[in-house]
Amino acid sequence: MKFILPEKRFAKTCLLIVFAALLFSTGLQAQTKKKQTAPPAKKTVAKKTATPAKDARKSNKKEAVAKRTSTADLKKSTAKSSSRDKKRDAKKDRETARRDSRRDSKNAKNSKTTAKDSSRDKNSKKSDKKLTAKERRAEEARRRAEEARRQAAIAEQRRREEAARIARERKLAFERGLREQTAQNILKDNTDGEDLEVRQAAVESLGNRAGTVVVMEAKTGKVVTMVNQEWAIKNSYKPCSTIKLVTGVGGLNEGVINEEGGIGTSTSGLDLNAATARSNNGYFQRVGSNFGNAKMIAYAKTLGLGEKTGINADGETPGKLPFGNNNARIYSHGDDFEVTPLQLAVMVTAISNGGKKVVPQIVRQQNLRTSFKPKFRDQVSVPYETVQGVLPGMIGAAEWGTANRVVDHYQGIAGKTGSCIFKGSWIGLFASVAPVEDPQYSVVVITRGEGERGKWAASVAGNIYRALAPKMRRNQEKYLALKNLRPTPPAENMAVADDDEDDDAAAATDNRPQIIVGSAANSNTTPKKVVQKTTQSKPVFPPVVIQFDKNKAEKSRPRVVKN
Repeated sequence: MKFILPEKRFAKTCLLIVFAALLFSTGLQAQTKKKQTAPPAKKTVAKKTATPAKDARKSNKKEAVAKRTSTADLKKSTAKSSSRDKKRDAKKDRETARRDSRRDSKNAKNSKTTAKDSSRDKNSKKSDKKLTAKERRAEEARRRAEEARRQAAIAEQRRREEAARIARERKLAFERGLREQTAQNILKDNTDGEDLEVRQAAVESLGNRAGTVVVMEAKTGKVVTMVNQEWAIKNSYKPCSTIKLVTGVGGLNEGVINEEGGIGTSTSGLDLNAATARSNNGYFQRVGSNFGNAKMIAYAKTLGLGEKTGINADGETPGKLPFGNNNARIYSHGDDFEVTPLQLAVMVTAISNGGKKVVPQIVRQQNLRTSFKPKFRDQVSVPYETVQGVLPGMIGAAEWGTANRVVDHYQGIAGKTGSCIFKGSWIGLFASVAPVEDPQYSVVVITRGEGERGKWAASVAGNIYRALAPKMRRNQEKYLALKNLRPTPPAENMAVADDDEDDDAAAATDNRPQIIVGSAANSNTTPKKVVQKTTQSKPVFPPVVIQFDKNKAEKSRPRVVKN
């Protein structure tokens, strides 16, 4: 018991101490709260006489007021924020409405186009519920068929585009091949015995074109130069509009073309000179249709076409004649004809050289050059007065016709252009002689390629004639007499095809037979052109003759005299 009582006292003492500590801590917490809740006002020194109870009541009142004010402020701020939110939401709603309206108006057109599809899809979906299993399978098959057709159309379009691309690439490769082949052949040409100055002029005039050039002495047949001998001797080409010279000779000899140059009894309208110079297809189709295929072939043979020229070279081709072809295009475009440059040279020299057909010869060896003798074949079996009837038109081609822009017609050049499509590419031809009143040279140019036409072949020949000019002699009186063999057509009758390339270009893509309406023998009106190209008529001026003294050529200037 003595030991227990002290323990109880100690326990009581500890409890008292803990209770006092709790009271003290509670007082401290109350004071800290008063300090925290008291407004940050001016520090006032409490009166020493104020009691703690009054201070407590004041602080409680202040806390109550602060709570009421804070609650009111919170309600006001909440009301303001809610009004701002409402305004912001209203603004957003208005913007959304405007944006939706713009989007709707923008998609109005698309919605119209898709309305039927969507309605059909909706109807199909609705109807799918009502369709039987068989009908649903049929609808699915229809949709698959439509999709297959759409895919097939896309595939076909791609196939065509690919085919067009391949065709373009093939065409470009073909054009490059022609030029490369020409360059290689020129390097392999045997130039022994040729006039190297003339050859250089011919090669430079040909430039990067694919083609061949033949320069021959018109009276003897001696080959002055031959550029790309492989093509000139072993290859044959469609004559295009150069065949019109044969048609013209046949028409004159058969009496289809009258003395005034018209067809049949016609004395007005397009005549032979203008038709030849301007390369009018319809005129020659009407002329040839009057004497037919068999006689056309006969006239071609007598002028040197369709058979070998007899040149002293291996591998010469005889060309081709249009046996059995009664299409009118054989008289204007030379369909089913094939000729060589040498044959064209023989033909134009025979027309301008009294009907004599020379044999082209290549003089190679030195001992043969001094003993060279010209060779001739049989005479043209047509009176020369008839044959030379096409010469004024050939002169007109150089002066005011298809070649007038690219040749110097003051040199007395007479020729015929040709342009058409042959074996997948364009071909341009020019067969000519100069000076026409006393022919000394014949120049024939054939070019191949997409941009080639008869006028560009004539341009090549014109440059060659300029190189030959110092070697040529002119007889102006004889030239004027030959030029006036038939009356020159007036300017108003020259508004026909400005270049045969246009007529041939249109007809080359059309393989349908040409229909000749009416008989040419009793035609009293101007023949209707197959293809018409309107041009501004230009007046024809007389040639300008330049006379000069050879001994004083370097010291004096040329004197211009107009005839």
